[in-house]
Amino acid sequence: MTAHPDPDLPGPDLPPGTVAMLAAAELDGPLIRSLTHEFSRRGVVHSVELRQVPLADATEVSAVRWSVTLDDSDDSFGSQLAVSLLEDAAHQLSGTVTQTVLPAPHRARLHAQDGRLMLLMDVDSTLIDQEVIELLARDAGREAEVAEVTERAMRGEIDFAASLHQRVSALTGLPQSVIDSTLAAVTPTQGARELLQEMRRRGWPSYAVSGGFLQVLAPLAEDLGLTGHHANDLAISPQGTLEGTVRGAVVDRAAKKEYLEQWSASQGLLPHNVVAVGDGANDLDMITAAGVGIAFCAKPALREQADLVIDHRSFKLISLALGMS
Repeated sequence: MTAHPDPDLPGPDLPPGTVAMLAAAELDGPLIRSLTHEFSRRGVVHSVELRQVPLADATEVSAVRWSVTLDDSDDSFGSQLAVSLLEDAAHQLSGTVTQTVLPAPHRARLHAQDGRLMLLMDVDSTLIDQEVIELLARDAGREAEVAEVTERAMRGEIDFAASLHQRVSALTGLPQSVIDSTLAAVTPTQGARELLQEMRRRGWPSYAVSGGFLQVLAPLAEDLGLTGHHANDLAISPQGTLEGTVRGAVVDRAAKKEYLEQWSASQGLLPHNVVAVGDGANDLDMITAAGVGIAFCAKPALREQADLVIDHRSFKLISLALGMS
């Protein structure tokens, strides 16, 4: 017997079905109508919406989203059909294009029986626009050096734990006050605050796990109202300077997956009820363990393994791709 979500509890905003989304700087009416017609020929279009989505640089993108039931949506052909249509459309557009397809069976499995899901996010260059360790290294005059190592680690070219120790050593001797100035320079990604507010309204948990530092993440998590968080702990000397090391085990890709499993279980959810969002190789294990893994403005190593790829810096596109309002 199939269990159905309680209709009185919050659930997906769009009707059950496949969610397809296309976002670009400009989307013209003929292209949208053509895609809508193609979806209609192969099934049923429940809704089509056009949204203007702001980005952090004061620009915006147009995002069109369809809720559809395709004739073959229960197998790989139906999903591939939608992907193929959006890929063809993307070739007609200029600039950065985001295209996502969340198939109906995949989407249905994501939500628990009570309608809930859990959001798990990487922090640096995902939940926030910056790389915290690069901001800290700026005060040591070693930002370029640290940024180069960070880039290689995020591409998966070098071991993350080893790279972290190397980068943190560059911070040795900095005054503890650099943490406060760094926190003041951090900006949440466009749309992140709004998505997290919506998660709380629905009673859905949200967590952040980071290869960055607790000293920055803890106040950020409190400000954003996260359910929980974890990151590396910078060692600070009794004299109030950074020691150039971290305390305890490094938060690497394996640890991120472990926190996904631990936190979802604490909420009475399963890993397939989790949406995980990240941008680098360090996020790979949690992305593949989640019900929906999202590569957000991500490196190739992660894009190839993710369920959804979003190439514009707005968390609003995450909620649209999931079928939320």
